[in-house]
Amino acid sequence: MILPLGRVRRALIVAPHPDDETIGCAALILRLRRRGARVDIVIVTDGGASHRNSATFPRARLVATRAAEARRAAMLLGVSAARLHLLALPDGGLDTLARAARFRLVRRLAQFRADLVAMPLPDDAHPDHRDTAAACHRRHGWTRRIGYGVWPGRGGGRATHRLPLGEDRQRKATALAAHATQLGRITDDPAGFVIDAATRRRFLSPHESYRVLP
Repeated sequence: MILPLGRVRRALIVAPHPDDETIGCAALILRLRRRGARVDIVIVTDGGASHRNSATFPRARLVATRAAEARRAAMLLGVSAARLHLLALPDGGLDTLARAARFRLVRRLAQFRADLVAMPLPDDAHPDHRDTAAACHRRHGWTRRIGYGVWPGRGGGRATHRLPLGEDRQRKATALAAHATQLGRITDDPAGFVIDAATRRRFLSPHESYRVLP
């Protein structure tokens, strides 16, 4: 079933890391912006754990670079810097946040009023994605919530809707390329994260998949 967007005027995209907004929701963002909807993107973590052993990209430089990449990708998707919100919580550490910090995250998300909220699937395989989904568990007056998958989880839940990329496939590819640190730019950390060619093709498949959440 094609994801209906006709009544959406304000949308919130919640991403665990810089690049998840592009991987999971690029076509959605582009479609909404063309319709004149306001789109806010919240990126929860700083992305600083993708290359822990790099000498050329120590953590501070990596975090700054990933923030710049996120701004570039958002611009390519039609979202201004004013609508991009970088919370800069520790990458890979959402499950260790103190209770007060978790409450601040939930309260920050509650400040956004939206007709549609796109969030990670609660059963995504990545713990930061599951923790981000947990922070979105309250509706906060949001009209509709949908989940997008990045790393297939174990929950077995299937997508309920899809959104064809169509002519937006190249624009999504260009926005994804803005996240160069995740695509092989950093070469001095053999254990570092890299989106390989096969995974990149999956991320650029002909449609994005979503699950309507209660």
